[in-house]
Amino acid sequence: MTSVPTRIRPAQFASGGSAPARRRRGDREQIVTALLFLVPALVILGVFVVYPIISAGYTSLTSWNGFDPVKEFIGLDNYVRLVQDPAFWNSLLVTVVYATGVCLLSVATGLAVALLLDAPMRGRGFYRSIYFLPAVTSSVAAAIVWKYMLDPAGFVNALLAQVGIAGPDWLQERWLALGALTALTVWKNVGFNAVLYLTALQALPPAVYEAAQLDGANAWRRLRHMTIPLLAPMTFFVVVQALITSFQAFDLVYVLTEGGPRGGTDVLGMFMYRTAFRLGDFGYGTAIAFVTLLLVLGVTLVQWRASGSGRSDR
Repeated sequence: MTSVPTRIRPAQFASGGSAPARRRRGDREQIVTALLFLVPALVILGVFVVYPIISAGYTSLTSWNGFDPVKEFIGLDNYVRLVQDPAFWNSLLVTVVYATGVCLLSVATGLAVALLLDAPMRGRGFYRSIYFLPAVTSSVAAAIVWKYMLDPAGFVNALLAQVGIAGPDWLQERWLALGALTALTVWKNVGFNAVLYLTALQALPPAVYEAAQLDGANAWRRLRHMTIPLLAPMTFFVVVQALITSFQAFDLVYVLTEGGPRGGTDVLGMFMYRTAFRLGDFGYGTAIAFVTLLLVLGVTLVQWRASGSGRSDR
């Protein structure tokens, strides 16, 4: 019985191989093309993000004053000192209280302003611009204005005097100063948070609200049982942004209170600055910065898991 030789198709011969081989070659070409486009971004990320983090991690393990060419390696001594430092624990407590207030008020004010701006009214564009002005205002200028407003002879106490209330010295009382700093931070970012919520509100399906309205759900029930749950992903983003802003706070604190009174507003950013740039202890200051990074990362991961963003939909 004579075997019939396999016939080679002209198209297959001309194309240089079978379909799976061509598919694999195409996949490799796509990977190479993608890597070529990613290289510039990866280089920038490595130079300006990855390398500084690695360098800071090494600096936190040294005793360095910022000027000596040689960094003396001391291992984990800076972190042991950090655990035993009462000033660090005070700064951590202040930062946690400050971040909690900023996160809660950022969500409440951002959502409230977004709901107002989403309602039908004349001049909505003008009002949206007005609310966004604090976000584009210089932080230093805003803090200076608030400092004069909260002065014992300033605008706020003058208003209170009109109704017969003796205003306190806002920036010389520990908890009042922290409250003023929290209010300033929330006011500074309310426009940005409102824009985020407004974008999410306008993306919600109107058919769901129409069905709920036909079923007899009033405005409060629609807000409580529909709008707020549907906005959960945006709320998570706003909370993370507020959290990072709070743990990185420096400029507003420096201008408004410089960490006072008696450490009442001495957040981690201010503590780190004073340690590194005023006392010249860059190794210890970098350890504070690294612990702050780990705290932000840890709290963000916990919030991410708690909000359900880390669970698969399958």
